[in-house]
Amino acid sequence: MNTQLILNYLKDLSNHNEREWYHAHKTEYKEANAEFELLLQELILKLGEFDSSILHNQPKDLTFKLVRDTRFSNDKSPYNPAFRAHISSKGKLPVPVGYYLMIKPEGQSFLGGGLFADMFKDATAMVRDYIAANGREWEEILGNPDFQKYFTVKGTALKRVPAGYDREHPQAEFLKFKSWYLEYPVADAEFGDGEAFLHHAVRIFQIMKPFNDFLNRALADFRMPERK
Repeated sequence: MNTQLILNYLKDLSNHNEREWYHAHKTEYKEANAEFELLLQELILKLGEFDSSILHNQPKDLTFKLVRDTRFSNDKSPYNPAFRAHISSKGKLPVPVGYYLMIKPEGQSFLGGGLFADMFKDATAMVRDYIAANGREWEEILGNPDFQKYFTVKGTALKRVPAGYDREHPQAEFLKFKSWYLEYPVADAEFGDGEAFLHHAVRIFQIMKPFNDFLNRALADFRMPERK
């Protein structure tokens, strides 16, 4: 498992972010992508030791494309020089939440979890309701010493507690959120040692799991909107 090869390719793509270079170096892309899928397979197997719901996944079904949608962006670079994947019981769908991995050079890599999707208003409402009803459990998860060592809950938030919720609720600050997610940064040097990275990533994701489990209980009845 040559994780340094992944970083090298992504650095080259970042420095030559153009279609001509990308197509001229398809062989390097395929080699790097194969290494990334090998890493995902190892990660699935090790995460499966404490979360069997993800074991059925195939790495190729969990990854995201490098191609960027530039229609509404001032940055017209055609590619996002990052390998990304989301591992959950339903693959790479944003719900149920799972284990997110982004590898991007120059210290932009991270391990993530939680709900990133602000656009799903039903999901936001479900999580708010669940936090309001299960505030003590939420507090216990976030108060775990290992959790506090590695994570701070992130997410876009309103300025005020939304209508219908108690402004004096012990978890009022989290009721303002529209999404609730975690990010653990990964340095290039750390990712470059594949075996060490894999071991540490499994540990980080294991600490993250109670947070994901809480959100997934909140989202148990969520249904992805149908595409029109």
